[in-house]
Amino acid sequence: QVQLVESGGGLVQAGDSLRLSCAASGRTFNYYSMGWFRQAPGKEREFVALIHWGGGTRYVDSVKDRFTISRDSAKDTAYLQMNSLKPEDTAVYYCAADLSVGSQFSSGVNIRYWGKGTLVTVSS
Repeated sequence: QVQLVESGGGLVQAGDSLRLSCAASGRTFNYYSMGWFRQAPGKEREFVALIHWGGGTRYVDSVKDRFTISRDSAKDTAYLQMNSLKPEDTAVYYCAADLSVGSQFSSGVNIRYWGKGTLVTVSS
């Protein structure tokens, strides 16, 4: 059974940092793009960041220079280092994995695997 399990969420203050992890299991994800989406209360889910199997990355403009996505292919784990957190970063963060790349992945449509999410709350 394929699973993506997120961890690392929590309650922090504005300006703090958090690192989210996404552990994948049930198959090899070597050739999959892995990424993060988030959904704030009352808002639609939005793309945050992705990393291709070759290491290329893409970010939504609002997190550029603050968030960094990485992956450890040997562990089938992706990470999202979040620095200088802002209250508007408050959301449930979901890990995703798919064979698609670029805009097709960041659209969030037809993503094959999703995690159940981890809550990040940033207080002002």
